[in-house]
Amino acid sequence: MTILKTALFDSHIAAGAKTGPFAGYDMPLYYKEGVLKEHEWVRTSAGLFDVSHMGQIYLEGPGVVPFLEKITPSNFVKSGHGVAKYTVLTNDNGGIVDDLIITRINDTKFFSVINAGCKEKDIAWMTNHLTNDVKLTRLDDRALIALQGPKAEQALREVFKIDTSHLGYMRLMFVDDLIISRLGYTGEDGFEISVPANKVAALWDKLLANPLVKPIGLAARDSLRLEMGYPLYGHDINDQTTPLEADLGWVMGKGNEGFIGAGNVLGKTLIRKRVGVKLTDKGIAREGADIRNDKNEVIGALTSGGHSPTLKVSIGMGYVDAAYTAPGTNIFVTVRGNNIAAEIAPLPFIPARTKSSKKAAA
Repeated sequence: MTILKTALFDSHIAAGAKTGPFAGYDMPLYYKEGVLKEHEWVRTSAGLFDVSHMGQIYLEGPGVVPFLEKITPSNFVKSGHGVAKYTVLTNDNGGIVDDLIITRINDTKFFSVINAGCKEKDIAWMTNHLTNDVKLTRLDDRALIALQGPKAEQALREVFKIDTSHLGYMRLMFVDDLIISRLGYTGEDGFEISVPANKVAALWDKLLANPLVKPIGLAARDSLRLEMGYPLYGHDINDQTTPLEADLGWVMGKGNEGFIGAGNVLGKTLIRKRVGVKLTDKGIAREGADIRNDKNEVIGALTSGGHSPTLKVSIGMGYVDAAYTAPGTNIFVTVRGNNIAAEIAPLPFIPARTKSSKKAAA
């Protein structure tokens, strides 16, 4: 299998990145200072991620809104121009094909970013359900970077003179050939910036020349998203989990009962649900570990887990029987044959620090 590289691969090597395979690409896992320092930098300043392995597409045409309300359980009729939504694609069984961000550009055109590991599958799924009045266009000639952290707005202003003070959370703006979305995968303020691939290296270098900005690898991206309780496709959600089981019921729009697989989602009694887990004793819980009750009965399993640099404890997410989902419920996580005390924790583990504005939300 051929391993792909993004347009920034040489920049990563020059910066001393340790790279490894991810979703078919050779991606930076961490740089010289290591994962912990990178995680902390994003929480205090501005970290720069290469996420060009993700897919970017346009969906447009007079029938695009009904199309989107068929392939996702969300509502798009009243979505404002420049407004982004997190949602999921569903299959015939109500399972999640993928999670993605869809942003309305105008009445008949939407921009979407899709997960790298699901890119081809997602595009094939959408294409198979296209109607004659909807067109899908791949943006394979564009790269994508994410500038994340409390000083991201300041860095963007200092480096490129771009003022984003008016731009609320989950909102998009165009600046020349850049598509700037105020969103991300870290829980911090920040932006995803879509840029022509032949211009991304210069933009990357200019941002890194600012002392507020450092490059961040995928390992810290994972610990950052875990602290926020954001699900990772293929781990915390998959084609066997419904939006309600995944605790993503909030993406389901009122009145949209015609989405693919709705009959296997709506009105169904939940048997299990995704929850946060926090260890209350020493240890590190990883994906696949059993979750047990006080009778030593298996009630679920972790789908993500690791150390929280912010909380200084081990945290994770997983699915448990519906009777054990209340925050504060005492449980155990089995690590190497030992049951470690833990509890069900509310998500996110730490408060989000994303930015919104009344003006942008109007």
